[in-house]
Amino acid sequence: MHPIEETKLAITRRHFFGKSATGAGAAALASVLQGEAKAATGGLPGIPHFAPKAKRMIYLFQHGGPSQLDLFDYKPGLSRVRGEDLPESIRMGQRLTGMTAYQTKFPTAPSIFKFAQHGKGGMWLSELLPHTAKVADHLCLIKSLRTEAINHDPAVTFFQTGFQLAGRPSIGSWISYGLGSENQDLPAFVVMVSQGLGNAQALADRQWSSGFLATKYAGVKFRAGADPVLFLSNPDGYESGARRRFLDDLNKMNAMKLDTEQDPEIATRIAQYEMAFRMQSSVPELTDLSKEPDHIFDLYGPDARKPGTYAANCILARRLAERGVRFIQLFHRGWDQHGNLPGELPKQTGQTDQASAALIQDLKQRGMLDDTLVVWGGEFGRTVYSQGTLTETNYGRDHHPRCFSVWVAGGGFKGGLTYGETDDFSYNIVQNGMDVHDLHATLMHALGVDHLRLTYKFQGRHYRLTDIHGNVVKELLT
Repeated sequence: MHPIEETKLAITRRHFFGKSATGAGAAALASVLQGEAKAATGGLPGIPHFAPKAKRMIYLFQHGGPSQLDLFDYKPGLSRVRGEDLPESIRMGQRLTGMTAYQTKFPTAPSIFKFAQHGKGGMWLSELLPHTAKVADHLCLIKSLRTEAINHDPAVTFFQTGFQLAGRPSIGSWISYGLGSENQDLPAFVVMVSQGLGNAQALADRQWSSGFLATKYAGVKFRAGADPVLFLSNPDGYESGARRRFLDDLNKMNAMKLDTEQDPEIATRIAQYEMAFRMQSSVPELTDLSKEPDHIFDLYGPDARKPGTYAANCILARRLAERGVRFIQLFHRGWDQHGNLPGELPKQTGQTDQASAALIQDLKQRGMLDDTLVVWGGEFGRTVYSQGTLTETNYGRDHHPRCFSVWVAGGGFKGGLTYGETDDFSYNIVQNGMDVHDLHATLMHALGVDHLRLTYKFQGRHYRLTDIHGNVVKELLT
């Protein structure tokens, strides 16, 4: 059959079955306007699949690739081989980025920062993380994570969607699709972005896209300032009653179109208009930090009173979690230290260390840490060899996907645990290797979701966040 004729036949079938269904558009509109519980939360029947340890997740994404060698992966033996070429037996011809592929020498660059053990488990942490060190007993430090991507955009996309090419749903979208939200007045998935003091890579809004899922599962970006969500506020002179009447009429027209077209995106649009209307009241209250006590600002650090900073966003993340938002993701840019790492990295940790630790302490004192997952990490690690010239006081590190570190706190993960080992050069994994799919599977398990069963059929195939991969690493869980 000719493709055009096939399309016409498909449209005819759609209209036939659409008309056969009694009042689909009216039912969709009624579901939205009556605020039914299931419509409000949006979760799928039967999920969670089993009793969850965590109800929500806060993902502190450190965009750019923090250096595991200078923060988490202590390698004191490197001081003996400083400046020596990285042995071929370690590098084994593994691919390099275009930035160091031209190098003929790969001088070993030990960290200039001191390390010490912290907590009951003796977790090794850099002097750049003094506040994180205080919560070491709450951290599950994974030192043996690996990824498939070697450049920023595909690496971030891989962490977000389980695939290096754009177009699939992000992890927050999968979680909100499966579990929904506990608050009908706020989105299930919220994103905030802050700017660090180091080299920053571009960060596209598609990284929190819903892909082929309905757009209501996409992340909603909150900005700093008086208008946190674009186009949410009424124009000057346009009062709320007029907005309500306008939406009522618009929803009726959309319901008529839904009844005719049977396009699920129309139902999504109706729901999102209603969500936006409710957010006109909920968002200003949420983002008003004036009622937070002084000791909370002191806990999160000197930047906590400045809207748009990482510290202020961490406070907002806690407030969102308190209000039942399912997935909150903070992106902090500036971790791409190809050069002048000794100068730039302390500035980055200066912006993030205290607030990250404060978030854990704050959740703990409110009784929320046990059922909240907090994840900290970037898209890959950094090389042991210096990019460019190594001097007595300066070095840079290139991208390194073979091994790097992340930590998880709360939500059923074991506190004080250091998991996995790398070789003497922090170049290859030698024990308990994990890939990104394994991390995703384990995080979803803590939320009560079987990653093998949370799927969506698209273009004839059932897709999932972990694609055809992923194993739950039960050694990390309580």
